Amino acid sequence: MTVAIIGLGEVGRSYATALRGAGEQLALFDAHFAPAATALAESAGLQLHEQFGHWIAAPDWILSCVTGGQALTVAKNVIAYARPGQILADMTTASPATKRQAAEIATAAGLHYIDVAIMGSVAMMGAKTPLLAAGAKADAFCALILRAGGRASTLRDGEAGDAIALKIMRSIYTKGLEALAVELLLYAEHNRARDRLFEQLSDLEEMPLRNLLEGLVRTHVIHARRRAHEVNDASAEMAANGQASLVLPGVAQRFEKTVAMLGMVTAPVAVISIEKALAMLAGNGR
Repeated sequence: MTVAIIGLGEVGRSYATALRGAGEQLALFDAHFAPAATALAESAGLQLHEQFGHWIAAPDWILSCVTGGQALTVAKNVIAYARPGQILADMTTASPATKRQAAEIATAAGLHYIDVAIMGSVAMMGAKTPLLAAGAKADAFCALILRAGGRASTLRDGEAGDAIALKIMRSIYTKGLEALAVELLLYAEHNRARDRLFEQLSDLEEMPLRNLLEGLVRTHVIHARRRAHEVNDASAEMAANGQASLVLPGVAQRFEKTVAMLGMVTAPVAVISIEKALAMLAGNGR
């Protein structure tokens, strides 16, 4: 089986190395002829293609590992030379809409398109970074990655755009948490309280993540007004200590929006389900 790797940045090189180690034949493409890409091709004894051409019709698999902004252009260039039945796995960070568009043109040309979302940091985990695949041939893609020692799972009943949409949702959580963690630990360190802080946060480790997030949202609709005051007090205290927050002003706006929308909700927390809370916050009921 031959696998074409389009784009030999960190992602492309990581999976090229893993697939080659598993005995797969490779075809390599990098438009920039970057030194790391050239070195990989030379070590594998392979030609490094810098232009699309008829060679693209030979591989069984085509893995697009370029940036999100290049995803659709690469898909169109691949389709210009591809043959029906080939599998195009789009591992880029392109938007759900872009991936759906790429899937349409690939399917029209007789190719199988797979939306692949990289659900972690390749810089940290290499080819063992979890992948989520959506599309008719997602199971076959996962099998290919697993043979190479990687980690991949299929999004059941998922279509093009669904996997990357989940990655975006994950990023909202992880990047938001990252920004908050930076500010929190800087402030804790400023107050020489980092170890004591973790002691006070330890109870949160006892709660499953889903229960924690849904619990916060369910009680948010009840306590947003009081919690908004707490957010503003915390922000003022950080500023007074020379550690002005960039994150908390946005948090305060979220709470204030809830207060303006819902006013004072008096129903007991226990009677508000997560579905009801989300409907209220979406403006679909009180």
